[in-house]
Amino acid sequence: MVLGKEIWLKKRVEDALIRAIRILPEDSERKIRDAYERCCNDREMMVFRAIVRNIDEARDSGLPLCQDTGLFWCLASIGREARCNIAKLEELIDEASLSASLNGYFRKSSVSDPIYSRENLGTNLPVMKSYEVTEGRDIKLSFLFKGFGSENCSSVRMMSPTSGEEGVISAVVDMMEKAGGKPCPPVFLGVGVGGTLDRAAFLSKKAFFKKGEESLLERRIRERVNSLGIGAGGLGGESTCLEVRLLDEPTHIAGLPVALTVNCWCDRRAEIAIEGGWDGEKA
Repeated sequence: MVLGKEIWLKKRVEDALIRAIRILPEDSERKIRDAYERCCNDREMMVFRAIVRNIDEARDSGLPLCQDTGLFWCLASIGREARCNIAKLEELIDEASLSASLNGYFRKSSVSDPIYSRENLGTNLPVMKSYEVTEGRDIKLSFLFKGFGSENCSSVRMMSPTSGEEGVISAVVDMMEKAGGKPCPPVFLGVGVGGTLDRAAFLSKKAFFKKGEESLLERRIRERVNSLGIGAGGLGGESTCLEVRLLDEPTHIAGLPVALTVNCWCDRRAEIAIEGGWDGEKA
């Protein structure tokens, strides 16, 4: 029997989410293994050896890379010419995420009320959704899995408009110095610059899906963070940060918002393309 497109899409998204908590993206795993090969510090080598063993065992066993499988953050990038039913797309994202949470050994980490009862909902929902309009006719779903050991070290700074490049670098370095070993380094950093406070934070998460070569500013941030000497596991060394990705956009003449999203070494991401879009059709 041929599955209806709705069921097929849901299963495709669910499978991608379950895979993402078990297997790192190739680029992230390569950076971890390369850093392990370059290790000249016994303490860092011990941490990297444990991380690499963890990666291998998660792939072989099908178990999550980390016990904190995180909250779902999803960016839906919708092409201007794509067929799209927003209500059905939201339903697809929610149902596939719930199925993945229930079927994929996700730790249940969401609470109903952030201040008072904090009752566990028994899922990883709701999905934290963002939307953007892009060129073309496809829909792309980009997921992050935000464990809060690293998310708690993320932050936003509202900088003086004259702070410039050095101010951006110093803000990120200062945030990481305060974080120390708490976000389970080595880390992957997303940086958002410009817009408003909320837009900078959005850009800092979207930055994890940025493609292309490392820019000069990204390299300068990475090198300065590594000069802090926090090291893998917070035990000292030069491998605090493995990658920085930065996105920026226009902002007000009186401000310079700088946001940092921290991902631990367990840099879990998933991207799903729906070619031609989807308008909620059943077949």
